[in-house]
Amino acid sequence: MPAHPESEQLAATLRALKNRSGLSYEALAKRTDIGGSTLHRYCKGTSVPQDYGSVHRIGTVCGASPDELRSLHRLWALADTARLRENGEERKEEGREAGETADTVPVTDPAVGEPATPDPVPARRTHYPLLAAAAAAVLTLGISAWALSTEAASSANGQGGKDSSASPRADGRVLFSTACRSVVAMGQHDTCVREVQQLLHDKGADIGVDSDFGPQTLRRVTAFQVFAGLPPNGVVDDATKKALYSSSTVRMNVWSPEKVRQRIRAVFTEAPDKAVAIADCQSFLDPLHILPNTNGTRNWGLFQISDTRLRELGGTPRQALDPAWNIGAAERLWRKDRDFHDWRHCERAAGAAASPTQRP
Repeated sequence: MPAHPESEQLAATLRALKNRSGLSYEALAKRTDIGGSTLHRYCKGTSVPQDYGSVHRIGTVCGASPDELRSLHRLWALADTARLRENGEERKEEGREAGETADTVPVTDPAVGEPATPDPVPARRTHYPLLAAAAAAVLTLGISAWALSTEAASSANGQGGKDSSASPRADGRVLFSTACRSVVAMGQHDTCVREVQQLLHDKGADIGVDSDFGPQTLRRVTAFQVFAGLPPNGVVDDATKKALYSSSTVRMNVWSPEKVRQRIRAVFTEAPDKAVAIADCQSFLDPLHILPNTNGTRNWGLFQISDTRLRELGGTPRQALDPAWNIGAAERLWRKDRDFHDWRHCERAAGAAASPTQRP
């Protein structure tokens, strides 16, 4: 896969962390449980990790600070977005060349599994038709082809139609003015993003109001959609805009890190310190931490419970964002074998220092 600026920037940061740590590629591969050749590709920028979990492990093993981990998360999101966009264009060209035969290509659903938990990751990547790739992009980062096509369709139909969202609003709802796109999504930096952030902040969300739609805003938008009963796609579409202005009952206040630690210790009576360290590694003790994966699945809450595990536990995303439920569910998973194999990549964090109260 050809390198693009976003992947090169991520690769440069990974190389800098590796060089600073003094670890060889072999040693780093062993400590992160990532294949040596794969690690080389990540650091050269010729391949982008399919999930943030791999990037997080590299950063943690190399001694990255909380601020550096936040930066890594953002860089990975941008690089992954560029990768999805590039793959979509390649598939579009393949579809043009294939013509009628494209209809005969089988579509295989992406495997459900998250790197932050032990669910298996497919050994081979399947080449999907354009529609499947676009759907995966919408479900994960909420940008690329779907958002662009939505905006294009809105622009094409807006001039001759009666769509009220395309006209200025006298009531001051910025998101419905002509200044804002029909969909506000990851990667934007403007007053429309600032309006989204301010509305979320007014509902109690722990979010910076900086006009930058990055990973933190993506997580908070997705959490709001869960609370408001909307599809959690991570993009601010018309339904989400309306809910942001009208859902006065939705509150996004969360437990403080100290309260989270106390509850975990009270529930995990046989391994309290290790349980706290693993939750800290998984979510920075943020009850609304949501990690999207490139196969369309997500990990939810304090212990980053995967969609697969959530179904097994009979839970919902709304429950997984409840810190009390999430901690109790994690303890049930631990109690099966009295170990933390569900969070194998964070077990080394048992002796790590707690993250600061400021979250990524």
